[in-house]
Amino acid sequence: MNLFMNQKIILILGIILVISGFFFFKPSSKITNYPSNGDSIVAFGDSLIEGVGATAGNDLVSQLSKKIGEPIVNLGIAGNTTEQGLARVDRIKEFKPKVVLVLLGGNDYLRKMPKAETFKNLGEIITKIQSTGAVVVLLGIQGGLFGDPYESEFENLAKAKGAVYVSNILDGLVGNSKYMSDAVHPNDLGYVKIFERVYPELKKVLK
Repeated sequence: MNLFMNQKIILILGIILVISGFFFFKPSSKITNYPSNGDSIVAFGDSLIEGVGATAGNDLVSQLSKKIGEPIVNLGIAGNTTEQGLARVDRIKEFKPKVVLVLLGGNDYLRKMPKAETFKNLGEIITKIQSTGAVVVLLGIQGGLFGDPYESEFENLAKAKGAVYVSNILDGLVGNSKYMSDAVHPNDLGYVKIFERVYPELKKVLK
């Protein structure tokens, strides 16, 4: 009798857990344009996409390209702000992109651009890229020395647009000479750390 009661209790608890999961656990957010029918992978951004601070072949884009076994178009331009990125984003169309990595905002912070303007520009950049049918992987960057007012903005933007999001790719690197070639650019080891954060998210949308 005790065994029967124990089995019954276990069954009831199992049902309660399933019901609880139904109500309290939400499915992951839908990624816009996934799976994509595009042809190429594009990296779009500033010096961290261009690879400033790395030796030849050790920048983020080169490391990702080697790992996935296919070329990645590098459209990184050092010094670019989100405004400058928005002005040239239409060039991406010519590559018929499948996935586009977007990394901008650091220069906006350094030039003290209004945060609202930065994320308005980023939102328009993402919308234009998604209009090509591509999946966007948004890479976050810290917007402050003693706090990160950009973090929630990046996260909210990614959710609103249905973009994959990688938070603050320089987390734990800035200020550490082991990983940085100067105050804002990683060295080879630093780019390895960034690669380790970005690759798992990129891999998901290449399936």
